[in-house]
Amino acid sequence: MEGAPGGVPEAAPSIAAWARDALALLTERPGVRRAGLALAEGGGRSLRFTASDRQTDRAGGRVAWCHVDAYDDVPLNTVVRTGEPALGALDDLEEQYPDFIERQRDTATVALAAQPIVAAGQTLGGYVLFFDRPQAFDAGQRRELAQAGVELGAALRRAQRAEKRPAVALVDEPAPPGAVVAAHDVTPDPAYVGDARRFLEGTLHDWGIDEETTYTAVLCLSELVTNALIHANAGCTVRVLLDGDVLTTTVRDGGTPDVGSVEPLDDPFRVHGRGLQLVDALATRWGSELDAVGTTVWFVLEL
Repeated sequence: MEGAPGGVPEAAPSIAAWARDALALLTERPGVRRAGLALAEGGGRSLRFTASDRQTDRAGGRVAWCHVDAYDDVPLNTVVRTGEPALGALDDLEEQYPDFIERQRDTATVALAAQPIVAAGQTLGGYVLFFDRPQAFDAGQRRELAQAGVELGAALRRAQRAEKRPAVALVDEPAPPGAVVAAHDVTPDPAYVGDARRFLEGTLHDWGIDEETTYTAVLCLSELVTNALIHANAGCTVRVLLDGDVLTTTVRDGGTPDVGSVEPLDDPFRVHGRGLQLVDALATRWGSELDAVGTTVWFVLEL
């Protein structure tokens, strides 16, 4: 694949290094004038974003990140939320993203491609390429762009596992203005999965969530809590947040990150891999993050 991340290193020492290398490889692609990366954070409600023109020290590998709302109506954010690519000439994308495309008219960009970054059966983020020359976007090019997302995802997973970032307790994570939030600690014993289910069911009832959504949320939570208690060396914390019509439920274990808990969904059996398949089928989207505490898995239901 010419100019694409086919040369992604076998190991990345940090997420910053991963981003630096990814941006360098993406901008080598013919016609690319700018590249951007977005990573899902905060249960998928926010994205950590950087771009090739935001690097503060290219020689030293420093990359400047900012946080953006995952629901901003721009191609890259839509790709991260849906897992579907968005690509075409500016005129092709104008109807869906009028404000964003209007801002591109004063630049050298004539076409763009936004693709999901995928690994372990989930969308971890996305990348976007801004082209200064027309693109065919034929079947071959689309395959190359999709493969770049797979390769970037594999390298990002390695970087996440290698980097021990300080973790903020779920109860201390800030909530968006106007959102309601509740949290519950689960005792490190699979017998207490029922307590987590009752916590979520009662919370959603108090918030006026309909029975069908509540049933789906409780079913997904049960799978994630069971998975966390089996894989972790301690208990876990459940956090549920209602922000407008978006319900986000997060489970963070208190033990050592276990690769098995986020293995690809098509693996026939990774302890409770079938539970993750259920979450994948029922939730609007889901994801996982690794940190110094352990593993965080979240799912979103859009009401």
